[in-house]
Amino acid sequence: MPTYAKIEEQAISRLNANGRIVIPALIREKMGIKPGDAVFMMLEDGVLRIESHMSKIRRIQEEFKPFAKPGVLASDELIAERREEARREMEEWRGKRD
Repeated sequence: MPTYAKIEEQAISRLNANGRIVIPALIREKMGIKPGDAVFMMLEDGVLRIESHMSKIRRIQEEFKPFAKPGVLASDELIAERREEARREMEEWRGKRD
């Protein structure tokens, strides 16, 4: 049996002639979005999902949390990998020159 997310709020809104819908004030408030804020929309199995920018950032951070190493920044690891790769390429290039 599928699991479903807890429904916090429900509302009905109509699609206007331009294809726009109004997100009711209570839902906007609970989502933490204001006029001019960007929102992300995804269509999942015929269901439109709207997510605030901050919500998306938090969700992605949670998804990547299992890969984090305590006390190690991913950016430092990436820089070290790129430097090692550049060092190997330089050695290879020098070997071909000789």
